[in-house]
Amino acid sequence: MRISILGAPISFALFILSLGLPANALRMNNSQYIIQSEINSFGGKATGTAGTVTFSGGQSPGLYSGTNYKVRAGFQYIYSIIPFAFSISTTDINFGTLVPGEPVTRDNILTVSNESATGYQVTLEQDHPLRISSTNTDIPDTTCDAGNCSYTTAAAWTSPLTYGFGYRCDNVSGSDCSPSFATANSYKQFASKEAGESAQVVMSSTNVGRNRQGKITYKINISASQLAGIYQNIIKYIATPSI
Repeated sequence: MRISILGAPISFALFILSLGLPANALRMNNSQYIIQSEINSFGGKATGTAGTVTFSGGQSPGLYSGTNYKVRAGFQYIYSIIPFAFSISTTDINFGTLVPGEPVTRDNILTVSNESATGYQVTLEQDHPLRISSTNTDIPDTTCDAGNCSYTTAAAWTSPLTYGFGYRCDNVSGSDCSPSFATANSYKQFASKEAGESAQVVMSSTNVGRNRQGKITYKINISASQLAGIYQNIIKYIATPSI
């Protein structure tokens, strides 16, 4: 199984600098928003033997927020900006040689840094089940012990007599993994693009934070009748900041 990553780290910053001019009011608007603000007449950082001072002039610095927005006004807030970033600890998962009735797990870590005032989400999907491409032989997705898990619903999977392929998410830093995995040993199927299933949210948050992490555990168990061969698929993750 190979993991593919879509989406590079994204950063957005708007700097307005006016030197040697009096402070002026600024109005920006279109059909969906109006922003009224002031432009700094000066701002910067001064250093000396006793310490460092950052300053803004011609504007009232501070944090202004509402239901759907946050505005950080003043030069000092340059240092608080967290660019949106997403990474996966390893992008190649190898289960090795499988023995029927002996489940194998592997894992990797998803890391998200997010400054968006309305949060972010990470979705995942597989292109198709684990497959021998030359023969179109698949390892089926797990249905869990009671046969009641799916790509949208998690359920317990502990029995060595339950076969298939699935995943779960555990919080490492923050509490961003989907709450459907709150019960230990609960797993889901991967949503399959081939079957027309919608990618599912595996991590999300409405909070600002750095290096929020979730551990994805991939689990596989095969029956004695499973055809030997090299099975592969692609798991696609997409991380998106909310705006």
